[in-house]
Amino acid sequence: MITRMSSFFLRTLREDPADAEVPSHKLLVRAGYIRRVAPGVYSWLPLGLRVLHNIEAIVRREMNAIGAQEIRLPALLPREPYERSNRWTEYGDSLLRLKDRKGADYLLGPTHEEMFTDLVKGEYSSYKDFPVTLYQIQTKYRDEERPRAGILRGREFIMKDSYSFTMDDAGLDEAYKAHRVAYQRIFDSLGVEYAICAATSGAMGGSASEEFLAVSASGEDTFVRATDGDYAANVEAVITPAPAERPIDGQPEAKVYDTPDATTMDTLLDWARSEGLEVDGRSAELTDTLKCLVVKITEPGGEPELTGVLLPGDREADMKRLEASLEPAVVELASDEDFAKNPFLVKGYVGPKGLADNGIKVLADPRVVNGTAWITGADAKNRHVANMVAGRDFTVDGFIEAAEIREGDAAPDGMGTLTLERGIEIGHIFQLGRKYTEAFDVKILDENGKRSVPTMGSYGLGVSRLIAVLAEQMHDDKGLRWPTTVAPFDVHVVIANKDAAAGEAAGSLAGELDAAGLEVIFDERPKVGPGVKFKDAELLGMPLVVIVGRGFAEGTVELRNRLTGETTNIAYGDAVATIRELAGK
Repeated sequence: MITRMSSFFLRTLREDPADAEVPSHKLLVRAGYIRRVAPGVYSWLPLGLRVLHNIEAIVRREMNAIGAQEIRLPALLPREPYERSNRWTEYGDSLLRLKDRKGADYLLGPTHEEMFTDLVKGEYSSYKDFPVTLYQIQTKYRDEERPRAGILRGREFIMKDSYSFTMDDAGLDEAYKAHRVAYQRIFDSLGVEYAICAATSGAMGGSASEEFLAVSASGEDTFVRATDGDYAANVEAVITPAPAERPIDGQPEAKVYDTPDATTMDTLLDWARSEGLEVDGRSAELTDTLKCLVVKITEPGGEPELTGVLLPGDREADMKRLEASLEPAVVELASDEDFAKNPFLVKGYVGPKGLADNGIKVLADPRVVNGTAWITGADAKNRHVANMVAGRDFTVDGFIEAAEIREGDAAPDGMGTLTLERGIEIGHIFQLGRKYTEAFDVKILDENGKRSVPTMGSYGLGVSRLIAVLAEQMHDDKGLRWPTTVAPFDVHVVIANKDAAAGEAAGSLAGELDAAGLEVIFDERPKVGPGVKFKDAELLGMPLVVIVGRGFAEGTVELRNRLTGETTNIAYGDAVATIRELAGK
């Protein structure tokens, strides 16, 4: 059926919405694909819904191809299953909680591991039922503190989540690999530029974890790629190579100095050089200084615990890396009140020895290995200590990834150096293992008649977010440019003059294209000028635009390819065949 713009539920806007910061947000609102209802909450209008359904169809095709079966669970969920997994607490403020009229606790589902696990437990009891993979495409909810970027980071979003259940780890590996390939097929079908990155599992739990990140300057995630080889990782998952331990014997004794003007790492280095301090026979560098960051770590259901984090002085702390290393705990910097309550914490001069002597847990960057010597705080105002040797003058309770990753850092396994890029998470796959099946006491009779706990994989894909990603990666200065696989219509036919014959020919062309199996949107609005029609066609972003205008008198129409930017004049009689070929129909 031909969609006529004169009766289509669509209003385009000439100005960007006031709250829009990124191109996808601006263009999807201006082009009438979505409309804001509340912060982080959007309505899907006819054009947006068509793109959404097209993406869902591709996702279903690839999920069905690996043997996954579609179900649909409720979004309104009881508290009890999330209590069993401890995620009622672990999710913190991001969980949308509510009570019914009887006072019972509910939540709006952010993800459904618990519910899928409970479902399988209730339906299956024998190894003969396994393996099984179930999936759904459904609305999810997270109470984002600062919703932004339109549908890129909202409080309500549409996601495909699937879960594999197998009797052993070999089966889990197979399911994980099948999803990995399926995701590649989905994103390749859409034409998305993406990277597969090693990632952390976070509150999801589990072991193996990879993130699919769409390359975009608007992305909130930073990831790295190696200049040689195919290594890529979310910045939170980058592992810092630890240097070899050094001999302690023979190193100079630690010595405390007065440093009244050394209030920053740079001024500390200036002081060290003015004193002629050397490390390994060379002048001191920032890499020889040691920062002592004091944070509060709160485990789920626990009380805040002061902790020291040691970092080389040339590196800033990356709070996202620190938080990822400690998930599901909540991490925050120690406050002025915390320093006031603990007089041994001298702000600006905290050292590892003072922390340890007062029972404060100390975690260190992997570079802080035994035998390394540092210039650091002496736990007294205007005083620092030099030649503070790890393993001799202080010890640490563990190591942590908390320092920033920089462009040019060494890549693992001799793969050159790291480059930093921005990306948008569009998929995440986890090998969960038995975290949830154990929590829900899932016991299945195995081949030997013994009760065995199956293992799980969890695989998420941002369906609605993909629309914004495509808009980010494929727009131009005129508007959206949809790939043919998901465009709301295959072709946009425009009447560009008031000539009755041209108008009749445009209507006939739209009819022939429709009969040939193409989805057609037809701009036959009688009181709208050609200039407005052209701008709307460019803004809406159909891959092919056919203009029946001045050239029709000579038997030609104008064909614009929004994906390539090419404009050609073709014979009216050849238009249907040419468009079908370009549209792949």
